[in-house]
Amino acid sequence: MKLVAFERAKQGTGASRRLRITGRTPGIVYGGVAEPKMIELDHNALWHALKKEAFHSSVLEMDIAGSNHQVLLRDVQMHPFKQLVLHIDFQRVDANTKLHMKVPLHFSGDENSPAVKTEGCIANHVITEIEVICLPADLPEFIAVDLSGLKKGSSLHLADVTMPKGVTAVTRGKNNPVLVSVVAVAGAEVPAADAAAAPAAKAAAKPAAKTAPAAKAPAAKTAAKK
Repeated sequence: MKLVAFERAKQGTGASRRLRITGRTPGIVYGGVAEPKMIELDHNALWHALKKEAFHSSVLEMDIAGSNHQVLLRDVQMHPFKQLVLHIDFQRVDANTKLHMKVPLHFSGDENSPAVKTEGCIANHVITEIEVICLPADLPEFIAVDLSGLKKGSSLHLADVTMPKGVTAVTRGKNNPVLVSVVAVAGAEVPAADAAAAPAAKAAAKPAAKTAPAAKAPAAKTAAKK
């Protein structure tokens, strides 16, 4: 993705407040061998860019006064209740230095899996993004995860996903965390074949009815004679 930024001369709380009134957002670009550079961006363009997933997880091309820079989004400060970006931070990217980034997972194919299609289950997405280490040129916008092989009682782990070339997943705590678990749904519809067999099986398992005990004859009443 590409974005345009402008050099910012004035700093401070008052200067940033006046900048926001004009529809601009203050920011900074740091990292690499160059000194940090104060910048400003068009707020509306930035607001729409922040809604795109790729803006958060890919290398961005930033034009500053006609000079191109490769940067990564590092931090965004939002107003507590207004739709307003208060400040934004970018980090310069070195082509030969590995990045440590979070990349989203894109799940697909669960509707075609045996677990969902025939076994009355759903795929529960336990983790939706993972941390990776790679060179800037190898940084993926997302990692695709195929769920078409899920079965009832199974789970999909990180080791089951093929990482793009040059990308290494970073795990914390567990070496092979669960990404997707299969959960049975109570009251889910049973496939037609199973539904037909269910009544017969239920009838076979039902115990035989007990025979009602014979009615007892009422005891003869003996008339007492005086």
